[in-house]
Amino acid sequence: MLFIDGGFGLIVFALWIFCVVDVFTTDAVRCRNLPKGVWVVIVLLFFDLGAIAWLVAGHPWDGAGSRSLPYKGNAGTRDRFPEYDRPGRHVPTNPDDDEAFLSEVRRRAEQQRQSYEQRRRAELEAENKKLFDDRPE
Repeated sequence: MLFIDGGFGLIVFALWIFCVVDVFTTDAVRCRNLPKGVWVVIVLLFFDLGAIAWLVAGHPWDGAGSRSLPYKGNAGTRDRFPEYDRPGRHVPTNPDDDEAFLSEVRRRAEQQRQSYEQRRRAELEAENKKLFDDRPE
């Protein structure tokens, strides 16, 4: 009987040591339900109950359920971004190699420059007209 009690005590003690080390090595942002400091206190003070509480409610488990979601877990890029593997997907190219794109960019830039010059010319004419009309003779 003593052997069974001692063996059970060693298992509980090993679980507690594991949980203490796990709490200290887990990133604070990954701790669930409570801040990391609170988990440290709970595991250190409440021995076996604290260790079990940490495993159930605090330890960040990366289970299969969270891996199936693209925004959770450490899923591979193939699982997270299936649109990259889609057949017929447009592969981006270097814009410097696309003459049609470059000519369109140049045309739009020239239009914007001309419209700015026209607006600025109209503003200057309005300002000059206002200055010359307001001057006493």
